[in-house]
Amino acid sequence: MRIGMVCPYSFDVPGGVQNHVLDLTRTMSELGVEVSVLAPAADDDDLPSYVTPAGRAVPVRYNGAVARVSFGPIAMARTRRWLRDGNFDVLHVHDPATPSVSLIALSLASGVSIATIHTSIGRSRALAATEPLLRPAMEKLSARITVSREAQRVVAQYQGGDSVIIPNGLFVDDFASTERRAAQDPSTAPSLLFLGRFEETRKGLPVLLDALPTVIERFPDLRLVVAGAGDPRAGTAMVPERLRRNVEVVGRVSDDERARLLSEADLYVAPNTGGESFGIVLIEAMAAGAPVVASDIRAFADVLEDGRLGALFANEDPVSLAKTLVDALDDPGREERAGVAREAVRRYDWSVVAPQVISVYETVLGGGGA
Repeated sequence: MRIGMVCPYSFDVPGGVQNHVLDLTRTMSELGVEVSVLAPAADDDDLPSYVTPAGRAVPVRYNGAVARVSFGPIAMARTRRWLRDGNFDVLHVHDPATPSVSLIALSLASGVSIATIHTSIGRSRALAATEPLLRPAMEKLSARITVSREAQRVVAQYQGGDSVIIPNGLFVDDFASTERRAAQDPSTAPSLLFLGRFEETRKGLPVLLDALPTVIERFPDLRLVVAGAGDPRAGTAMVPERLRRNVEVVGRVSDDERARLLSEADLYVAPNTGGESFGIVLIEAMAAGAPVVASDIRAFADVLEDGRLGALFANEDPVSLAKTLVDALDDPGREERAGVAREAVRRYDWSVVAPQVISVYETVLGGGGA
């Protein structure tokens, strides 16, 4: 089986969709499926051998973030050539409503096509207005995959039709094999960890900083580590002067460092305010054994099974967050509950998720709906 995979976002900036495409491709290749990936990139970018550059990426503000996408005549010509030379059994595009190469590829495709939709967005005039323009391309799809119930809602609301939910995947052992260090010395000052692009308001760092003074009153030596893409100096400037003794902004970290930080955190905090379709970072935290405190947005509540696998607080409410953090830090059973979550996330391992995607390929190639 030969699959053409299209990522609409450039790999030069880390992101959930980009990681999903790379990890799914790696796993399917190990299972004997031949995959070629098309993505925004320049010819001189450092890319895996199976990735074809579709043209230089340009930044576009989209869904509360900045997406680096490719469009225009160069992207169109390269996509057409990639499709012609690839002779794919299935074209698999990601987020085809994004103005980038996924939409171009789907518009040009003449064979079997499926899409994975990662997007979560509230009421959108832009999506509603462009739906008639997108419809001819979307009607080519033999199947649609959504990564969560939240993404499925977006598809039903703006595009219509059914979709099958197949979640994002994770190489669970990359995190589960990390020794859980935070639980070994309960006498040390408690530590919180925030992971994400802290300069994006929707990632919720301002909400966490507003909650922090109340938590510090109960735990004066508490330490918050802020890690993720962004300038550490800009991140530090976001922290009120009175809190800087308790907050360290480290900026972008490697995958290994990410796993280490999770292993050392007493709590992983996800105060995201919206725009999340799944919550892969929650899965990473649980795989590493870190107890999770997260906002009660729909995608996070689903991953945490409405609070069974982690604590939820009222979205955008620093008072609720502060209380939840204090309660979680005072909870003597939090590590035991985190152990339950650590086992539960095994169902998201790529060894489980990738065969589900391959099953969709086999279904559409067999002439059935998926």
